[in-house]
Amino acid sequence: MRKDSLPASASVPGKLFLCFETKPLVATLLALTLVMVIWNLQPYYENLISTTSRCSAASAASTTIATGNVSILPITSPSSSSISEKKVSTPKASSKSNADPNKRLFSAYGKAASLFVLMGAYRGGPRTFAVVGLASKPLHVYGRPWYKCEWVSSNGTASLRAKAFKMLPDWGYGRVYTVVVVNCTFPENPNLDNAGGKLDLLAYYGESPRKFEKFTVLEEQPGSYDESKYRPPYQYEYLYCGSSLYGNLSAARIREWMAYHAWFFGPKSHFVFHDAGGVSPAVRAALAPWVRAGWATIQDIRGQAEFDGYYYNQFLVVNDCLHRYRHSANWTFYFDVDEYIYLPDGRTLESVLEEFSDYTQFTIEQNPMSSMLCLNDSSRNYSREWGFEKLQFRDSRTRIRRDRKYAIQAKNAYSTGVHMSENVIGKTLHKTETKIRYYHYHNSISINGEPCRELLPLSAKNNVTWFDKLPYVYDDNMTKVADTVKQFERNAIGSIQVFQ
Repeated sequence: MRKDSLPASASVPGKLFLCFETKPLVATLLALTLVMVIWNLQPYYENLISTTSRCSAASAASTTIATGNVSILPITSPSSSSISEKKVSTPKASSKSNADPNKRLFSAYGKAASLFVLMGAYRGGPRTFAVVGLASKPLHVYGRPWYKCEWVSSNGTASLRAKAFKMLPDWGYGRVYTVVVVNCTFPENPNLDNAGGKLDLLAYYGESPRKFEKFTVLEEQPGSYDESKYRPPYQYEYLYCGSSLYGNLSAARIREWMAYHAWFFGPKSHFVFHDAGGVSPAVRAALAPWVRAGWATIQDIRGQAEFDGYYYNQFLVVNDCLHRYRHSANWTFYFDVDEYIYLPDGRTLESVLEEFSDYTQFTIEQNPMSSMLCLNDSSRNYSREWGFEKLQFRDSRTRIRRDRKYAIQAKNAYSTGVHMSENVIGKTLHKTETKIRYYHYHNSISINGEPCRELLPLSAKNNVTWFDKLPYVYDDNMTKVADTVKQFERNAIGSIQVFQ
Protein backbone atom coordinates (compact mmCIF):
# COMPACT_ATOMS: atom_id res chain seq x y z
CA MET A 1 0.00 0.00 0.00
CA ARG A 2 1.53 3.35 -1.06
CA LYS A 3 2.03 6.01 1.51
CA ASP A 4 1.05 9.52 0.59
CA SER A 5 3.66 12.24 1.07
CA LEU A 6 3.32 15.96 1.52
CA PRO A 7 3.42 18.08 -1.56
CA ALA A 8 6.73 19.68 -2.39
CA SER A 9 5.28 23.14 -2.01
CA ALA A 10 4.24 22.39 1.55
CA SER A 11 7.69 20.98 2.73
CA VAL A 12 9.71 24.15 1.85
CA PRO A 13 7.86 26.56 4.18
CA GLY A 14 8.13 23.97 7.02
CA LYS A 15 11.91 23.73 6.72
CA LEU A 16 12.29 27.48 6.57
CA PHE A 17 10.18 27.80 9.68
CA LEU A 18 12.36 25.29 11.54
CA CYS A 19 15.57 27.06 10.44
CA PHE A 20 14.36 30.48 11.56
CA GLU A 21 13.19 29.04 14.90
CA THR A 22 16.52 27.23 15.77
CA LYS A 23 19.16 29.83 14.74
CA PRO A 24 18.01 32.60 17.14
CA LEU A 25 18.11 30.10 19.99
CA VAL A 26 21.68 29.01 19.16
CA ALA A 27 22.78 32.63 18.69
CA THR A 28 21.25 33.58 22.01
CA LEU A 29 22.99 30.70 23.76
CA LEU A 30 26.35 31.64 22.18
CA ALA A 31 25.94 35.28 23.20
CA LEU A 32 25.11 34.32 26.78
CA THR A 33 28.10 31.95 26.94
CA LEU A 34 30.45 34.69 25.66
CA VAL A 35 29.12 37.18 28.22
CA MET A 36 29.65 34.69 31.07
CA VAL A 37 33.21 33.94 29.93
CA ILE A 38 34.10 37.65 29.81
CA TRP A 39 32.44 38.24 33.18
CA ASN A 40 34.45 35.45 34.85
CA LEU A 41 37.73 36.48 33.26
CA GLN A 42 37.54 40.06 34.57
CA PRO A 43 38.54 39.33 38.25
CA TYR A 44 41.53 37.30 37.06
CA TYR A 45 42.65 40.18 34.87
CA GLU A 46 42.25 42.66 37.72
CA ASN A 47 44.16 40.38 40.13
CA LEU A 48 46.94 40.05 37.60
CA ILE A 49 47.23 43.83 37.25
CA SER A 50 47.05 44.31 41.06
CA THR A 51 49.73 41.67 41.75
CA THR A 52 52.03 43.19 39.14
CA SER A 53 51.69 46.68 40.65
CA ARG A 54 52.22 45.36 44.20
CA CYS A 55 55.41 43.52 43.20
CA SER A 56 56.68 46.61 41.41
CA ALA A 57 55.99 48.80 44.44
CA ALA A 58 57.68 46.36 46.81
CA SER A 59 60.73 46.10 44.54
CA ALA A 60 61.03 49.88 44.33
CA ALA A 61 60.77 50.21 48.13
CA SER A 62 63.45 47.55 48.67
CA THR A 63 65.77 49.32 46.26
CA THR A 64 65.33 52.60 48.12
CA ILE A 65 66.15 51.00 51.47
CA ALA A 66 69.18 49.15 50.14
CA THR A 67 70.74 52.12 48.41
CA GLY A 68 69.54 54.99 50.55
CA ASN A 69 70.80 56.37 53.84
CA VAL A 70 69.72 53.75 56.35
CA SER A 71 69.34 54.91 59.95
CA ILE A 72 67.45 52.44 62.16
CA LEU A 73 65.66 50.13 59.72
CA PRO A 74 66.18 46.56 58.57
CA ILE A 75 67.86 46.21 55.19
CA THR A 76 65.02 44.03 53.90
CA SER A 77 61.25 44.31 54.15
CA PRO A 78 60.75 47.94 55.24
CA SER A 79 58.28 48.16 58.10
CA SER A 80 56.54 51.21 56.62
CA SER A 81 55.06 49.23 53.72
CA SER A 82 51.36 48.51 53.69
CA ILE A 83 49.76 45.15 54.41
CA SER A 84 49.05 44.57 50.72
CA GLU A 85 52.70 45.19 49.85
CA LYS A 86 53.90 42.67 52.44
CA LYS A 87 51.64 39.89 51.18
CA VAL A 88 53.30 39.12 47.86
CA SER A 89 51.97 35.64 47.24
CA THR A 90 53.85 34.63 44.08
CA PRO A 91 56.55 32.07 45.01
CA LYS A 92 59.96 32.35 43.39
CA ALA A 93 59.94 28.85 41.96
CA SER A 94 56.40 28.82 40.58
CA SER A 95 57.24 30.68 37.37
CA LYS A 96 58.72 27.53 35.79
CA SER A 97 56.82 24.36 35.14
CA ASN A 98 58.21 21.22 36.70
CA ALA A 99 58.80 18.76 33.87
CA ASP A 100 60.30 16.11 36.13
CA PRO A 101 57.74 14.94 38.75
CA ASN A 102 60.58 13.65 40.94
CA LYS A 103 62.34 17.01 41.07
CA ARG A 104 60.92 18.88 44.02
CA LEU A 105 60.66 22.69 43.98
CA PHE A 106 61.05 24.88 47.05
CA SER A 107 58.98 28.07 47.04
CA ALA A 108 60.05 30.84 49.46
CA TYR A 109 57.55 33.30 50.93
CA GLY A 110 58.43 36.37 53.01
CA LYS A 111 61.43 36.94 55.28
CA ALA A 112 62.05 35.23 58.63
CA ALA A 113 64.81 37.60 59.77
CA SER A 114 66.76 40.45 58.24
CA LEU A 115 70.41 40.19 57.30
CA PHE A 116 71.17 43.28 59.37
CA VAL A 117 69.09 45.73 61.43
CA LEU A 118 70.97 48.97 62.00
CA MET A 119 70.53 50.87 65.26
CA GLY A 120 73.51 53.22 65.11
CA ALA A 121 76.99 53.84 63.72
CA TYR A 122 79.59 56.00 65.45
CA ARG A 123 83.12 57.23 64.96
CA GLY A 124 85.29 55.83 67.73
CA GLY A 125 88.44 57.79 66.97
CA PRO A 126 90.52 59.07 64.04
CA ARG A 127 90.69 55.67 62.30
CA THR A 128 87.92 53.55 63.86
CA PHE A 129 84.14 53.28 63.59
CA ALA A 130 81.56 51.05 65.27
CA VAL A 131 78.33 49.81 63.69
CA VAL A 132 75.74 48.48 66.15
CA GLY A 133 72.77 46.38 65.13
CA LEU A 134 70.95 43.06 65.04
CA ALA A 135 71.29 40.14 62.67
CA SER A 136 69.63 36.79 62.13
CA LYS A 137 70.88 34.50 64.91
CA PRO A 138 70.59 31.23 62.91
CA LEU A 139 72.63 32.84 60.15
CA HIS A 140 75.47 33.60 62.59
CA VAL A 141 75.20 30.27 64.44
CA TYR A 142 75.14 28.04 61.38
CA GLY A 143 76.57 30.26 58.66
CA ARG A 144 79.60 32.48 58.15
CA PRO A 145 78.39 36.02 57.44
CA TRP A 146 81.08 38.68 57.38
CA TYR A 147 81.47 42.40 56.78
CA LYS A 148 83.54 45.02 55.02
CA CYS A 149 83.65 48.76 55.52
CA GLU A 150 84.06 51.35 52.78
CA TRP A 151 84.64 55.08 53.13
CA VAL A 152 83.43 57.20 50.22
CA SER A 153 84.86 60.71 50.35
CA SER A 154 82.88 63.75 49.31
CA ASN A 155 85.88 65.15 47.42
CA GLY A 156 85.68 62.50 44.69
CA THR A 157 88.89 60.64 45.58
CA ALA A 158 89.07 56.87 45.49
CA SER A 159 87.14 55.08 48.21
CA LEU A 160 88.93 53.27 51.06
CA ARG A 161 88.03 49.77 52.18
CA ALA A 162 88.81 47.98 55.42
CA LYS A 163 88.13 44.44 56.63
CA ALA A 164 85.69 44.59 59.51
CA PHE A 165 85.86 42.72 62.80
CA LYS A 166 82.51 41.50 64.16
CA MET A 167 81.57 40.81 67.78
CA LEU A 168 78.50 38.99 69.14
CA PRO A 169 78.32 40.39 72.68
CA ASP A 170 75.04 38.87 73.91
CA TRP A 171 76.73 35.65 75.13
CA GLY A 172 74.37 33.42 73.13
CA TYR A 173 71.23 34.86 74.74
CA GLY A 174 69.85 36.09 71.41
CA ARG A 175 66.58 34.74 70.09
CA VAL A 176 65.52 35.26 66.47
CA TYR A 177 68.05 38.10 66.40
CA THR A 178 71.50 38.35 67.92
CA VAL A 179 73.45 41.55 68.61
CA VAL A 180 76.30 42.38 66.23
CA VAL A 181 78.91 45.08 66.77
CA VAL A 182 81.09 45.67 63.72
CA ASN A 183 84.42 47.41 64.21
CA CYS A 184 85.86 49.18 61.17
CA THR A 185 89.51 50.23 61.48
CA PHE A 186 91.19 51.96 58.53
CA PRO A 187 94.96 52.29 58.01
CA GLU A 188 94.58 56.06 58.37
CA ASN A 189 91.90 58.64 59.05
CA PRO A 190 89.61 58.35 55.99
CA ASN A 191 88.43 61.94 56.45
CA LEU A 192 91.84 63.45 57.08
CA ASP A 193 91.17 66.47 54.82
CA ASN A 194 87.82 67.03 56.59
CA ALA A 195 86.06 67.10 53.24
CA GLY A 196 83.28 64.87 54.57
CA GLY A 197 82.07 61.55 53.30
CA LYS A 198 80.07 58.48 54.19
CA LEU A 199 80.72 55.06 55.67
CA ASP A 200 79.18 52.13 53.84
CA LEU A 201 78.84 48.65 55.32
CA LEU A 202 78.97 45.58 53.10
CA ALA A 203 77.13 42.72 54.80
CA TYR A 204 77.73 39.28 53.27
CA TYR A 205 75.25 36.43 53.59
CA GLY A 206 77.95 33.74 53.73
CA GLU A 207 81.48 32.89 52.71
CA SER A 208 80.84 33.78 49.06
CA PRO A 209 81.84 37.38 48.24
CA ARG A 210 79.19 37.54 45.52
CA LYS A 211 76.08 37.80 47.66
CA PHE A 212 75.93 40.87 49.90
CA GLU A 213 74.04 44.02 50.79
CA LYS A 214 75.68 47.44 50.75
CA PHE A 215 74.20 50.37 52.65
CA THR A 216 75.25 53.66 54.19
CA VAL A 217 75.50 53.68 57.99
CA LEU A 218 77.11 57.04 58.76
CA GLU A 219 77.72 60.40 57.07
CA GLU A 220 80.08 63.21 58.03
CA GLN A 221 79.46 66.68 56.71
CA PRO A 222 82.42 68.73 55.38
CA GLY A 223 84.27 70.39 58.24
CA SER A 224 82.46 68.40 60.96
CA TYR A 225 85.36 66.18 62.04
CA ASP A 226 86.93 67.42 65.29
CA GLU A 227 89.76 65.28 66.64
CA SER A 228 89.61 66.94 70.07
CA LYS A 229 86.33 65.11 70.76
CA TYR A 230 88.20 61.84 71.01
CA ARG A 231 90.64 62.71 73.78
CA PRO A 232 90.28 64.11 77.33
CA PRO A 233 88.98 66.19 78.91
CA TYR A 234 85.54 64.76 78.30
CA GLN A 235 82.19 66.45 78.82
CA TYR A 236 81.29 64.36 81.88
CA GLU A 237 83.07 62.54 84.64
CA TYR A 238 80.42 59.80 84.88
CA LEU A 239 77.78 58.51 82.48
CA TYR A 240 74.93 56.14 83.26
CA CYS A 241 73.78 53.83 80.45
CA GLY A 242 70.46 52.28 81.40
CA SER A 243 69.01 49.05 80.05
CA SER A 244 65.60 48.84 78.36
CA LEU A 245 62.77 50.14 80.55
CA TYR A 246 59.60 48.09 80.13
CA GLY A 247 56.47 47.09 82.04
CA ASN A 248 54.39 49.02 84.55
CA LEU A 249 57.10 50.93 86.43
CA SER A 250 56.59 52.87 89.65
CA ALA A 251 57.05 56.60 89.06
CA ALA A 252 57.79 57.08 92.77
CA ARG A 253 60.69 54.62 92.69
CA ILE A 254 62.06 56.19 89.50
CA ARG A 255 61.91 59.64 91.11
CA GLU A 256 63.81 58.38 94.17
CA TRP A 257 66.41 56.51 92.11
CA MET A 258 67.13 59.54 89.93
CA ALA A 259 67.47 61.92 92.87
CA TYR A 260 69.77 59.55 94.75
CA HIS A 261 72.16 58.96 91.86
CA ALA A 262 72.25 62.59 90.78
CA TRP A 263 73.38 63.28 94.35
CA PHE A 264 75.78 60.32 94.33
CA PHE A 265 77.54 61.08 91.01
CA GLY A 266 77.37 64.85 91.22
CA PRO A 267 76.94 67.67 88.69
CA LYS A 268 79.43 66.32 86.11
CA SER A 269 77.30 63.27 85.37
CA HIS A 270 74.62 62.36 82.85
CA PHE A 271 71.94 59.66 82.72
CA VAL A 272 70.68 57.95 79.55
CA PHE A 273 67.39 56.04 79.79
CA HIS A 274 65.94 53.80 77.07
CA ASP A 275 62.16 53.63 76.82
CA ALA A 276 61.03 50.20 75.60
CA GLY A 277 57.46 50.82 76.76
CA GLY A 278 58.10 51.41 80.47
CA VAL A 279 58.20 55.21 80.44
CA SER A 280 54.56 55.94 81.20
CA PRO A 281 53.28 59.53 81.46
CA ALA A 282 53.86 59.39 85.23
CA VAL A 283 57.42 58.09 84.84
CA ARG A 284 58.14 60.71 82.20
CA ALA A 285 56.80 63.41 84.51
CA ALA A 286 59.13 62.17 87.27
CA LEU A 287 62.14 62.44 84.98
CA ALA A 288 61.10 65.61 83.14
CA PRO A 289 62.70 68.11 85.58
CA TRP A 290 66.03 66.31 85.29
CA VAL A 291 65.77 66.25 81.50
CA ARG A 292 65.06 69.99 81.42
CA ALA A 293 67.99 70.63 83.75
CA GLY A 294 70.35 68.72 81.43
CA TRP A 295 70.98 65.79 83.76
CA ALA A 296 69.13 63.12 81.78
CA THR A 297 68.19 61.94 78.28
CA ILE A 298 65.30 59.62 77.40
CA GLN A 299 65.61 57.71 74.13
CA ASP A 300 62.54 56.11 72.58
CA ILE A 301 63.46 52.56 71.52
CA ARG A 302 59.95 51.10 71.32
CA GLY A 303 60.59 50.19 67.70
CA GLN A 304 62.91 47.41 68.87
CA ALA A 305 59.84 45.27 69.70
CA GLU A 306 59.59 44.33 66.02
CA PHE A 307 62.85 42.41 66.30
CA ASP A 308 62.78 39.46 68.69
CA GLY A 309 65.93 39.72 70.80
CA TYR A 310 66.82 38.96 74.41
CA TYR A 311 64.92 40.94 77.09
CA TYR A 312 63.76 43.89 75.00
CA ASN A 313 67.11 43.86 73.19
CA GLN A 314 69.01 45.09 76.23
CA PHE A 315 72.36 43.87 74.86
CA LEU A 316 71.72 45.98 71.77
CA VAL A 317 70.82 49.00 73.89
CA VAL A 318 73.89 48.88 76.17
CA ASN A 319 76.23 48.53 73.18
CA ASP A 320 74.63 51.41 71.33
CA CYS A 321 74.97 53.54 74.46
CA LEU A 322 78.61 52.50 74.86
CA HIS A 323 79.57 53.70 71.39
CA ARG A 324 77.22 56.67 71.20
CA TYR A 325 78.78 58.14 74.35
CA ARG A 326 82.19 56.47 74.15
CA HIS A 327 84.12 59.72 74.44
CA SER A 328 81.62 61.60 76.62
CA ALA A 329 82.80 60.52 80.08
CA ASN A 330 85.74 59.04 81.95
CA TRP A 331 83.66 56.21 83.45
CA THR A 332 80.42 54.64 82.20
CA PHE A 333 78.23 52.76 84.70
CA TYR A 334 75.85 49.91 83.91
CA PHE A 335 73.20 48.90 86.44
CA ASP A 336 69.41 48.88 86.77
CA VAL A 337 66.80 51.26 88.19
CA ASP A 338 66.13 49.04 91.22
CA GLU A 339 69.83 49.16 92.18
CA TYR A 340 71.64 51.85 94.20
CA ILE A 341 75.42 52.32 94.16
CA TYR A 342 76.88 52.69 97.65
CA LEU A 343 80.31 53.51 99.09
CA PRO A 344 81.01 51.89 102.49
CA ASP A 345 83.03 53.43 105.30
CA GLY A 346 82.57 57.01 104.16
CA ARG A 347 84.66 56.70 101.01
CA THR A 348 84.36 59.16 98.13
CA LEU A 349 83.71 58.14 94.55
CA GLU A 350 86.71 60.14 93.33
CA SER A 351 89.12 58.32 95.65
CA VAL A 352 87.76 54.88 94.73
CA LEU A 353 87.97 55.49 90.99
CA GLU A 354 91.45 56.94 91.32
CA GLU A 355 92.45 53.66 92.95
CA PHE A 356 90.84 51.75 90.05
CA SER A 357 92.27 53.98 87.29
CA ASP A 358 94.71 51.34 86.02
CA TYR A 359 91.81 49.03 85.19
CA THR A 360 89.55 49.28 82.14
CA GLN A 361 86.56 47.95 84.08
CA PHE A 362 85.58 46.81 87.53
CA THR A 363 82.58 44.80 88.72
CA ILE A 364 80.41 45.64 91.72
CA GLU A 365 78.98 43.17 94.24
CA GLN A 366 75.39 43.50 95.40
CA ASN A 367 73.63 43.76 98.75
CA PRO A 368 70.30 41.99 98.06
CA MET A 369 67.43 43.70 99.88
CA SER A 370 63.87 42.65 100.59
CA SER A 371 61.27 44.60 98.63
CA MET A 372 58.48 44.07 101.18
CA LEU A 373 59.90 43.86 104.74
CA CYS A 374 59.71 46.96 106.97
CA LEU A 375 59.80 47.63 110.70
CA ASN A 376 56.51 47.93 112.58
CA ASP A 377 57.44 51.32 113.99
CA SER A 378 54.48 53.49 114.99
CA SER A 379 56.71 56.56 115.25
CA ARG A 380 57.32 56.59 111.50
CA ASN A 381 55.00 57.73 108.71
CA TYR A 382 55.86 55.25 105.96
CA SER A 383 53.57 56.93 103.44
CA ARG A 384 55.95 59.91 103.42
CA GLU A 385 59.18 57.90 103.31
CA TRP A 386 60.99 56.84 100.17
CA GLY A 387 61.40 53.21 99.19
CA PHE A 388 65.11 52.84 99.95
CA GLU A 389 64.50 54.73 103.21
CA LYS A 390 62.09 52.18 104.71
CA LEU A 391 63.14 48.88 103.09
CA GLN A 392 65.84 47.98 105.59
CA PHE A 393 66.28 44.21 105.55
CA ARG A 394 69.13 42.57 103.67
CA ASP A 395 69.45 38.93 102.60
CA SER A 396 72.36 37.71 104.76
CA ARG A 397 73.33 34.57 102.86
CA THR A 398 77.01 34.35 101.89
CA ARG A 399 79.14 32.26 99.56
CA ILE A 400 76.55 32.18 96.78
CA ARG A 401 76.98 33.59 93.32
CA ARG A 402 75.07 36.80 92.67
CA ASP A 403 74.85 38.99 89.60
CA ARG A 404 77.33 41.84 89.51
CA LYS A 405 77.14 45.18 87.75
CA TYR A 406 80.08 47.20 86.50
CA ALA A 407 81.71 50.41 85.37
CA ILE A 408 84.01 50.77 82.39
CA GLN A 409 86.34 53.23 80.72
CA ALA A 410 84.42 53.19 77.45
CA LYS A 411 87.33 54.46 75.35
CA ASN A 412 89.02 51.06 75.89
CA ALA A 413 86.00 48.89 75.03
CA TYR A 414 84.98 47.48 71.65
CA SER A 415 81.65 46.05 72.86
CA THR A 416 79.98 45.30 76.15
CA GLY A 417 77.41 43.21 78.01
CA VAL A 418 74.86 43.57 80.79
CA HIS A 419 77.13 42.40 83.62
CA MET A 420 80.60 43.11 82.17
CA SER A 421 82.51 43.41 78.89
CA GLU A 422 84.58 40.67 77.29
CA ASN A 423 86.00 42.86 74.53
CA VAL A 424 88.26 45.40 76.19
CA ILE A 425 91.83 46.62 76.14
CA GLY A 426 93.28 46.42 79.64
CA LYS A 427 92.59 44.72 82.96
CA THR A 428 89.37 43.87 84.81
CA LEU A 429 89.04 44.12 88.60
CA HIS A 430 86.55 41.98 90.55
CA LYS A 431 87.72 42.22 94.15
CA THR A 432 85.94 45.49 94.98
CA GLU A 433 83.39 44.65 97.70
CA THR A 434 85.18 46.60 100.43
CA LYS A 435 85.38 49.73 98.25
CA ILE A 436 82.05 49.91 96.38
CA ARG A 437 78.80 47.91 96.39
CA TYR A 438 75.21 48.27 95.26
CA TYR A 439 71.91 47.72 97.07
CA HIS A 440 69.46 45.70 95.01
CA TYR A 441 65.73 46.12 95.76
CA HIS A 442 64.62 43.37 93.41
CA ASN A 443 61.23 43.94 91.74
CA SER A 444 60.54 47.05 93.84
CA ILE A 445 60.43 49.11 90.65
CA SER A 446 57.29 47.22 89.56
CA ILE A 447 55.37 47.75 92.82
CA ASN A 448 52.97 50.67 92.49
CA GLY A 449 51.78 51.83 95.88
CA GLU A 450 53.11 51.01 99.32
CA PRO A 451 56.10 48.61 99.22
CA CYS A 452 55.92 47.76 102.97
CA ARG A 453 53.70 44.69 102.82
CA GLU A 454 55.18 42.75 105.74
CA LEU A 455 55.89 44.51 109.06
CA LEU A 456 58.44 43.06 111.48
CA PRO A 457 58.69 43.77 115.22
CA LEU A 458 61.29 46.22 116.49
CA SER A 459 63.25 43.28 117.87
CA ALA A 460 64.14 42.38 114.26
CA LYS A 461 66.76 45.13 114.38
CA ASN A 462 69.01 42.92 116.48
CA ASN A 463 68.08 39.47 115.24
CA VAL A 464 68.10 37.37 112.11
CA THR A 465 64.61 37.21 110.62
CA TRP A 466 63.60 34.25 108.47
CA PHE A 467 61.10 35.09 105.76
CA ASP A 468 60.19 32.81 102.86
CA LYS A 469 62.98 30.49 104.03
CA LEU A 470 65.60 33.24 103.65
CA PRO A 471 67.55 34.97 106.44
CA TYR A 472 67.37 38.76 106.70
CA VAL A 473 69.30 41.22 108.86
CA TYR A 474 68.64 44.89 109.57
CA ASP A 475 70.63 47.35 107.39
CA ASP A 476 69.92 51.09 107.62
CA ASN A 477 72.88 52.47 105.59
CA MET A 478 70.61 53.84 102.88
CA THR A 479 68.15 55.26 105.40
CA LYS A 480 70.88 57.47 106.83
CA VAL A 481 71.34 59.40 103.55
CA ALA A 482 67.63 59.81 102.67
CA ASP A 483 67.22 63.31 104.16
CA THR A 484 70.40 64.51 102.44
CA VAL A 485 69.16 63.22 99.07
CA LYS A 486 65.76 64.86 99.50
CA GLN A 487 67.39 68.20 100.26
CA PHE A 488 69.64 67.80 97.22
CA GLU A 489 66.61 67.18 95.01
CA ARG A 490 64.92 70.38 96.24
CA ASN A 491 68.08 72.37 95.57
CA ALA A 492 68.65 70.85 92.13
CA ILE A 493 65.17 70.92 90.57
CA GLY A 494 62.89 72.46 93.19
CA SER A 495 59.85 70.98 94.88
CA ILE A 496 58.02 68.49 92.69
CA GLN A 497 54.83 66.50 92.85
CA VAL A 498 54.89 63.29 94.88
CA PHE A 499 54.43 60.37 92.47
CA GLN A 500 52.81 57.07 93.40
